Amino acid sequence: MKIAICQMNVTEGKELNIKTAERMLREAASNGADMAVLPEMFNCPYDNKYFPEYAESYPGTTTDFLSSIASDLGIYIVGGSIPEKDGESIYNTSYIFGRKGELLGRHRKIHLFDIDVKGKITFKESDVLGRGEDITVFETEFGNVGVAICYDMRFPELIRLMAVEGGAKVVVIPAAFNMTTGPAHWELTARARALDNQVYFVAASPARSMESSYTAYGHSMVTTPWGEVAAEADEKECILYSQIDTDFVDKVRSELPLLAHRRTDLYAIHDKKTGGEY
Repeated sequence: MKIAICQMNVTEGKELNIKTAERMLREAASNGADMAVLPEMFNCPYDNKYFPEYAESYPGTTTDFLSSIASDLGIYIVGGSIPEKDGESIYNTSYIFGRKGELLGRHRKIHLFDIDVKGKITFKESDVLGRGEDITVFETEFGNVGVAICYDMRFPELIRLMAVEGGAKVVVIPAAFNMTTGPAHWELTARARALDNQVYFVAASPARSMESSYTAYGHSMVTTPWGEVAAEADEKECILYSQIDTDFVDKVRSELPLLAHRRTDLYAIHDKKTGGEY
C-alpha cells in the first residue's frame, strides 16, 4: 500500500483549507497513493476559540467534500480531523472514507489535550471539546487500519487494543504536536508505538506556520514495525509518501513474537466495553 501524508498549511479560511486539501489529495492520487491522510484540524486553526465557529454536524460541508473526492479519486482518505458538532457537544473527529466515498469509520479524540508546561505552553481542549468513547479500526484489502488523534498516541493501552483486538497492522494518527512537545516527543513516541505493537505508525502533522496562534511542529513521519523511521518530512508544506508492507508486519511478529509473549495472566487489564483483556 502506498500512503501519502498531506502536510498542509492550515489557515483561518475553511474554504481555502478545503481547496488546499483537494489540491494535495489530487496530487497524491496522481502519484499512485492508495490512501491519503490529512492532519488534525485540517479545516480549522487549532485553537479553542475557533472550534465552535468551524464546527459541523455530519453530514456537512467538509465531510461531503471528503466523501466526494475519495469516490472521485478511488482512494482511501483518513480525513485528518475537524470540529464535529453533535447536539450541544463538539468533538475533535476524524472521518474515514473508502474508495467509493463510503464512510468507513469515525474517530472522536479520546484523550483531550489538557497540559500546562510552565513558561512554554498551556492548552485545555476540555474547555470546549467532548471526549470520544470508541476505539476505531477499519478494514482494507491491505489489512486493518487503526485511527486515533494526536494526544491519543501517548497512551500505549489504546494502540495495543487496536493491534491485539482490532487486528490493526497500520495505525494512522492525524496530529498537531507543537514546538515544545514536538522536538522532545514526536519521533520518540511514533517509533515506540510502532515498535511495541509491531505496526506501521503514520503520524500526520500540519505544516509549521509561525504566524498561527498554535505553532505545529511538522515533521510528519512513518515508522516501521522494527521501530525505524521509514519517511519523514521537514516543517514545510509537502506530501510525504511511504510504502506500507503488511507482509513485513507478519515477518516481524513471527521472528520477534512479543505480542504472543505477553504475560496477560500477570498484568492483563480488563476492558469493560468489550469484555476482553489486553
